[in-house]
Amino acid sequence: MEPELQYAGIDTIRRLYTDGTLSPTEYLSTTLELLDRLEPELGAFVTVARERATAEAEAAQRRLHTLGTVAWEDRPLLGMPVSIKDLTPTEGIRTTRGSLLHTATVPTEDAPAVARLRDAGAIIIGKTNTSEGGWSASGVNRVHGPTRNPWDPSRTPGGSSAGAAVAVAMGVGVAGTGTDGAGSIRIPAAFCGVVGFKPTLGRIPYVPASPDELSHIGPLTRTVDDAVLLLRVMSGFDARDALTFRTPCPTAESDTALSPRTLRIGWISSLGAPDPHPEIEALARRAAQSLTAWGHVVEEIAPPFEDPYPMLEVILSSWESATHADDLAGVADRLDPDRLQVIRFGGTLDATQLVQAYAGRSRLRTQVHDVMTRYDLLAMPTVPIPPFAAELHEPAEPVRKGRLSWLAWTPGTYPFNLTGQPAVSVPAGLTTTGLPVGLQLVGSLHADALVLAVARQLEQLNPWHHLYAELSKRWS
Repeated sequence: MEPELQYAGIDTIRRLYTDGTLSPTEYLSTTLELLDRLEPELGAFVTVARERATAEAEAAQRRLHTLGTVAWEDRPLLGMPVSIKDLTPTEGIRTTRGSLLHTATVPTEDAPAVARLRDAGAIIIGKTNTSEGGWSASGVNRVHGPTRNPWDPSRTPGGSSAGAAVAVAMGVGVAGTGTDGAGSIRIPAAFCGVVGFKPTLGRIPYVPASPDELSHIGPLTRTVDDAVLLLRVMSGFDARDALTFRTPCPTAESDTALSPRTLRIGWISSLGAPDPHPEIEALARRAAQSLTAWGHVVEEIAPPFEDPYPMLEVILSSWESATHADDLAGVADRLDPDRLQVIRFGGTLDATQLVQAYAGRSRLRTQVHDVMTRYDLLAMPTVPIPPFAAELHEPAEPVRKGRLSWLAWTPGTYPFNLTGQPAVSVPAGLTTTGLPVGLQLVGSLHADALVLAVARQLEQLNPWHHLYAELSKRWS
């Protein structure tokens, strides 16, 4: 596949479909060929829905032939190949959750986000790899093995939406969906050099529901506009998720949220240990400071709250333990040994500790609300460290904050799962060793449009699309 097509955005593909230069079946065929070529090295996909995707592409082609441009009016993703993270249920397509317990599980119903993508005309090409149950920010499990970073296959792409970020970075489809309970969209977006958006909690239905109220569904894309489009398609109320709401979703013209505003943006170098690698901090800072070209004010501020990792550890460990409270003895040998450690730690916690963690979460929300009354956005490095070895769940030298360390190394992401705020990671450049760095922008609750509008401004100031052509050369 030519790089111009491999890394084309949705608008470009739509134009090619409209003028007859490209058909949905041709595009799907080249996408699957690319997937087949890369998969042995990168391990992004657990399941490929080849036959079903081909039938969907043929149906999209017939619809375009019959209706022409009218076909886009109610199906804005018609004929667009999209991948789904293997945690999210897909009717008729195996959903393993990265677990030996679910290797043969085939859901009978789509999750709402998937159903909405299908209704918009998207072609589901397959399920992308994740850590087991999404428990760690890596792409390692015993069902599929590790997913590898396309910029350096010896390193992790981050996770747990590992395969989704790799697929998007390599041009295997126009977009992927991820889930994010502590950074699982934004971390791999940063490590792989793509856009990863975690919307306000409840904007996109999360079904089956996330009892810890930490997990969001969101898009991974190569452009901000494509992220906005997928967000618009997937968003909206669903009675099965009590956190969903009916507030209008950002449109593709999200930059209107800025006009004629000048924003105050608080730059935070670090939200806790580990301190950011100097080159990562410099690249992210430079990207944030570039926003002054749009008239925004960027000022450095101290961390507005203490590192909330201990409360996150208690909440996540408790829910991991509750998941297997009745069957742990019978399934322990099929669980990832490192995840089993988290589950067993959760079993040692009592109700008082869990309530104290939720009380701390409420205090954190108040602290963040206070700082967001003074700043329109917060900006910081998405992840403070470069990607570690692909086979590991966490850095070889663990970061110690609580009893366990499995997520402690990403202090810029998990606080905003505890608060439910919208946050996006966008590419901020490459290190001297050729690894991507992400800049994270965080907005107030329901300020999704503002976050995406400023992300688009960053995209215009610091174009990153040429990076994908460079990546393509490495794999040609």
